[in-house]
Amino acid sequence: MDSTRALDEGAYVPGGAAQTAVKILVVGHFAVGKTTFIGTISEIPPLSTEENMTRVAEAVDDLKGVRGKTTTTVAMDFGRLTISDRVVLYLFGTPGQQRFIQVWEDMARGALGALILVDPERLADSFAVIDLIEQYGLSYAIAVNRFDGTPARTETALREALDLLPDTPVVVIDARDESSSAKALITLVHHLHERAALEHA
Repeated sequence: MDSTRALDEGAYVPGGAAQTAVKILVVGHFAVGKTTFIGTISEIPPLSTEENMTRVAEAVDDLKGVRGKTTTTVAMDFGRLTISDRVVLYLFGTPGQQRFIQVWEDMARGALGALILVDPERLADSFAVIDLIEQYGLSYAIAVNRFDGTPARTETALREALDLLPDTPVVVIDARDESSSAKALITLVHHLHERAALEHA
């Protein structure tokens, strides 16, 4: 899919025709809330590959700072969200552990952009995720998933900690809340549209 044409309404909706499907990755480090996010926002029953964590997995996956984690994604999560009469998003959630990097590479093919979920209490865990998305050449937005009881951080502090470019969108969300989750995806789509327009200017 040509990402520029995909976000140019005049190009992909001739005469107000059918919707355009847009593939979006929902990524983030281990236990940041990707499965919850897709389950909250998807307009169809989400496909999930969650499995119970075993003692073997606990020895491999770092559970420090993780609250009540008993399951983990072993392949992907999938959901769908129609955001207008012209655009429908297909959401692909990636597993968060390093041993699934090959899955990320496969799923990145054909994606228009990525929503990167971040835990404000484990910001350092997001560096490798951001690096990977940039290696794949995908534009992205940051969704800071605030867990119960975590202190608020200013956008400036978050940007500095994550070393973000000035035009990278940052949204604070609760992955359990449909409205704030939808806001994050709409923010990403607007960002993709703006970048496509700049490339064509």
